[in-house]
Amino acid sequence: MPAAPRRLLAWGGLLALYLALLVFGLWYGRYPVTWAEILRLAAALAGTGPPPPPEVRTIVLDVRLPRLLLASLVGASLATSGAVFQGLLRNPLADPFTLGVSTGAAFGATAALFLGAGAGTALMGLGLLPLFAMAGGLAALAVVLHLARVDGTLRPATLILAGIVVSTFLSALIGLMKSLDDQGLAAIVYWMLGSVGGRGWSHVLFLLPYAAAGLALFLAYGRELDILALGDLEARHLGVPVDRVRLVLLAAACLVTAAAVSVSGVIGFVGLVAPHMVRLVQGPSHRPLLGAAALAGALMLAGSDLLAKNLLPGGEELPVGVLTTLVGGPFFCYLLKARRRQVARD
Repeated sequence: MPAAPRRLLAWGGLLALYLALLVFGLWYGRYPVTWAEILRLAAALAGTGPPPPPEVRTIVLDVRLPRLLLASLVGASLATSGAVFQGLLRNPLADPFTLGVSTGAAFGATAALFLGAGAGTALMGLGLLPLFAMAGGLAALAVVLHLARVDGTLRPATLILAGIVVSTFLSALIGLMKSLDDQGLAAIVYWMLGSVGGRGWSHVLFLLPYAAAGLALFLAYGRELDILALGDLEARHLGVPVDRVRLVLLAAACLVTAAAVSVSGVIGFVGLVAPHMVRLVQGPSHRPLLGAAALAGALMLAGSDLLAKNLLPGGEELPVGVLTTLVGGPFFCYLLKARRRQVARD
C-alpha cells in the first residue's frame, strides 16, 4: 500500500479507537451508568432534553471525563516529547523516562512537598509545585547531556547510561526525603508510582496549554528535526542552526514532560513505546509522526488508566505508572538488543 493511504488509514484507526475508548470510559466503571443516561446527559447538554439524575452528571462530567482527558494529555505530552528526544539525539532508546527527565521532575516535585511548597492548591497542579518539577526536569537533562558529552561532542550511545545514572541518583535522594518525612510519605510515593486518579478539571486546564503549545512548537520544527536526523554536520551545511534548534527543542520537550509529571507523577515508557509504534506506519518524517504519536500516547495512557482502575476485583486502583512500566520494560529490552545488533553490524 502507498505511504499516503497507509498513513491516513493509521490515523483513522487511531482516532476511531480513541473515540471509542472515550465513550467506553464514560460508561464503564464501578458506579453503574447506563447508555440511556449518557444519551440523556448528552441531550441535556445540547439543550434538547431533560437533565439526568444529578449523580450521573457528577460521575460522568466531574469524575470520569476529566480523568480520561487528563490521561490523554499526559500520554500525548510524554509521547511527543519522546519522539523529539529520539529525533534530536538520534537514539531510539531516548525518552523522558530513560533520559532521567521524568525522575528529575519527580525529584523537583518531591522537594517541593518535602519543603512544604506543595501544600494547598499546589497539589492541584497549581502554585509552586509545577515550577519545582520543571526545574528538576531541566536540571536532570542538563546533567545527562553533560555526562554524555565526550571531547565536546554529544555521544548518543552514552545518553541512556547517563540517564540511568542520574535517574538512580535522584531516586536515592527521593528515598532519602521519604525516610525523613513520614507525614509526606504517601504523597512522595504517589509521585514515584504515577497516577491520574483523584484529579479534576483544574489539572486538565493546567496541562492543556503546555501540551498544545509544545505540540505546536514541535510541529513547527518538523523540517529541522528531519534534517538533524542526518547528522549535525549535514544539518549545518543545509543551513540549520543546530545548537539553537537543539537547545529550544530540548528545553521545550523537558518543560512539557515536567508539566505532565507535575500532575501525574512518574509514568514511564509511554514516550518510548508510542513513537516507535506509529513510526512503523508513519515513517521517519517528524510532522506526521508527532501528530500520530500524540494520538497514540493519549490512547495508550487513557486505556492503561481505564484498565488500572478496574483491574482489581476488590475496588483498589493500580497506579497507571506500574502498568506502563510492565509493558514498556520488555519493549525497552527489545529495542536495546536491536540497537546492539545494529551497532555490531555498523
